[in-house]
Amino acid sequence: MDSDVLIVGAGPTGLTLAIDLGRRGVRCMLIEQKEQPAFLPKMERVNARSMEIYRRMGLAQKIRAAGLRADCPMDVYIVLSLTEPPLLHLPYPSVTQAQALARGTNDGTLPLEPYQLISQYTLEPLLKSVAETIPSLTVRFGWEFVSLRQNGESVTARIRGVNGEVQEIRAAYLAGCDGGASAVRKELGIGLSGEGNLLELRQALFRCDELFARLPIGSGPGHGRHYHVADDKATFLIMQDSTKHWTLHSVLDNDAAMKLQFERTVGIDVKYEMLSCAPWRQNLLLADQYGKSRVFLAGDAVHLVIPTGGLGMNSGVGDAIDLSWKLAATLAGWGGPNLLQSYEVERRQIGERNVGASRYATIGRRKWRAMWRPNIRENSPAGAETRHNLSAVADVEQRKSNEMIGAELGYRYVDSPIICNVPGGPEHLFREYQPTTWPGARLPHVWLDDGTPIQDRIPDGYTVLKLGGTKADPGGLAAALRARGRYCRARNLRLRPRPGTARSACGLAWQCRPRGPSSNCGDRHRPLGRSFAQSVARDSFLLCPHFTLVEYSALCSGFGRPI
Repeated sequence: MDSDVLIVGAGPTGLTLAIDLGRRGVRCMLIEQKEQPAFLPKMERVNARSMEIYRRMGLAQKIRAAGLRADCPMDVYIVLSLTEPPLLHLPYPSVTQAQALARGTNDGTLPLEPYQLISQYTLEPLLKSVAETIPSLTVRFGWEFVSLRQNGESVTARIRGVNGEVQEIRAAYLAGCDGGASAVRKELGIGLSGEGNLLELRQALFRCDELFARLPIGSGPGHGRHYHVADDKATFLIMQDSTKHWTLHSVLDNDAAMKLQFERTVGIDVKYEMLSCAPWRQNLLLADQYGKSRVFLAGDAVHLVIPTGGLGMNSGVGDAIDLSWKLAATLAGWGGPNLLQSYEVERRQIGERNVGASRYATIGRRKWRAMWRPNIRENSPAGAETRHNLSAVADVEQRKSNEMIGAELGYRYVDSPIICNVPGGPEHLFREYQPTTWPGARLPHVWLDDGTPIQDRIPDGYTVLKLGGTKADPGGLAAALRARGRYCRARNLRLRPRPGTARSACGLAWQCRPRGPSSNCGDRHRPLGRSFAQSVARDSFLLCPHFTLVEYSALCSGFGRPI
């Protein structure tokens, strides 16, 4: 084998997959047809769940250091221009403010790591520099995927360099992380289903060093992240991580029109340079499969969403981290036949859910934009009514794009062959996060007695987590896992109670699945069951890598034979 895993595509998804496999000691080759990361605007926000994942990989602080400074607010405005009073102001906390709030909260409702604004053209070179330091990784830019063939033991890919040289690379597995036009997906004959070409806009990247410092301009909006222009062109302006670069989106036909639109939106004379401009299309598409046999797909190769809600790249990070540990386990010899099969079961349902969340947010944005009328600038009763109606609808509907904490943290895996399948469970909500210990959910963040977060105390591999004052003895499970050659540790942790939280052994009121008449579930808890502490008083939790909760019986199907 030339490599254990060949990864095609060095965007955030492919780089995240490569780094996580590399830190597990897996031999990987990462190829990318571009000769170097492109300075082009795409995503600009790493959400809370992705930042938790990057923290676990040791990258969170590097990402924050490279991204938008921590004191900048993430406010969203609906405007006519940057020199006029905003029609609507939706305030959102800076990273500093969000971190302070998290430090003072211990009920499981907040993430350990808040979001971080960082442009993709900043994130990709950072991740590339990390990947290039890992001994087991080979990073090759300037090589494109051409074709593949596979058998029961390996995948052989033909790749072509920028000089025309063609090589064949043989690997145990191949991961296609090569974007919405994925050549790997097309080679496998896997189609996309959903809604394509919903709207075509142009996106331009501008450099304007002075604009951020001059805000607010007169009675215009202050510092923020997004400035949506109330017009008939779907125009919006986005600040990038340097505060010197700005992206403008609008339904216009040519580059010259984009320059004029930037000037109209800013409203004053500023020095600027347009660095790039290109059309893009809105899509809501999901791949029919997430791979075939020894070839897997991840990121935009399997889900194309509208950026409303910020779920595109972040969904890809989730794909990468789920696929990574399963590939590593299989290559190490302890992953049974259902482990890699669970990747599509788990991640495709999240891809479908996030396509739905993006649709939900997009419909909301269309609703308030549909309130635009040509008289919106008129100094007349009719003009005032138009402005009032648009801002009133936007106050409800625009929030759907910016408040997606449920989609970020609240997803859980249902019907996975490696997770105990318990009927029911918390409702899947886009905008609300309900911390839960239901099988398949993310372990909520809380602070321990010594002030450290619970996530930082959980090692790689499987963890048997024993919380509070429970007398449950999970030693047999831990021993069985170790006997099977799996990296497993038992953790006996005590949580730090906070004033105002529900009284229980660990001071929390997290929801978990009820266990019938013997659950000891009192009226003080919601119908979904007992507190986290009450649950572990009967059973400790088993966590698979990256904080997904499973239960004992799940291991029987996941690893080939009962333990």
